[in-house]
Amino acid sequence: MKKHRYQNYDNVDNHKSFSDMMRWYKERRSKEKDLSIQIPYAQHKQVRLLQENRTQFSLTWIGHSTFLIQMNGLNILTDPVWANRMGFQKRLTNPGLAIEQLPDIDVVVISHGHYDHLDFGSIKKLKGSPTYFVPKGLKSAFSRRGYKQVEEANWWEHFMLQDQTVKLSFVPAQHWTKRSLTDTNTSNWGGWIVEDLNTDQSVYFVGDTGYFRGFQDIAERFHLDIVLMPIGAYEPEWFMATSHINPEDAVKAYLELEGKTFIPMHYGAYRLADDTGPEALDRLYKEWKRLNLSKDSLNVLAIGESYWGNRADGLVIDKIYN
Repeated sequence: MKKHRYQNYDNVDNHKSFSDMMRWYKERRSKEKDLSIQIPYAQHKQVRLLQENRTQFSLTWIGHSTFLIQMNGLNILTDPVWANRMGFQKRLTNPGLAIEQLPDIDVVVISHGHYDHLDFGSIKKLKGSPTYFVPKGLKSAFSRRGYKQVEEANWWEHFMLQDQTVKLSFVPAQHWTKRSLTDTNTSNWGGWIVEDLNTDQSVYFVGDTGYFRGFQDIAERFHLDIVLMPIGAYEPEWFMATSHINPEDAVKAYLELEGKTFIPMHYGAYRLADDTGPEALDRLYKEWKRLNLSKDSLNVLAIGESYWGNRADGLVIDKIYN
């Protein structure tokens, strides 16, 4: 039986040839990058509060694309990855919370099947009995490992949680996926929007994406408060642009989405491309300033820092992990 292969908007192709890979490899060898300087890390002061919280909204950046979102009594985890290595690369920054410090997890959302977004070694250590919400085509990877509470979604499909008070929607992204030699694009990819229908508060976890016109479609369907937007793994841009958005286009996408708060992610934990975490942040700050955007709308969290709606909590310290 022929496998279904998922596609991007406008059939945008992410395929790269062997010669493309060799060109990138040669470019990388010629670059000098200082990996000793890392992005800020927060010494978290409120672990017990997070563990016991079932009433207040909070959002904690664990690192890379992993967030703990606490909304309407639910503990929601995005793309849980605590792996010390990604391929041949060692993790550059420790997770903001140890996996053992997490509260019981109710919901896990997965953006796509790449290993830096779906790590079963991390998933098996989660506390609680979570339901996993995954892109269409990815359920079998969970089922054969014994997970039974798994729901699949295609773009624009949604689920109602917590007695119909929380809406979870799967929305498009421009990317691709692969976990083995034969399964390229046999599962979908996208982002997740979590809405508290009691308060009209929303969080858009963008996932992994290049810039694409789908952001305009998402803006037409949703009112967005917090946008968790990737900004890293974009260099070299001739190679990465279709799959990984750069900081300037991330700001462009955010403006199209008409969100209230921009929180960057997908930088600083793993060296997946040639850019560094500090470089990505620097470009983000420069673009924000160039466009004269409100400083109040940009909330750059340190790894391990929590956002409680209108305040951050975490003693930010600079740490270097070699």
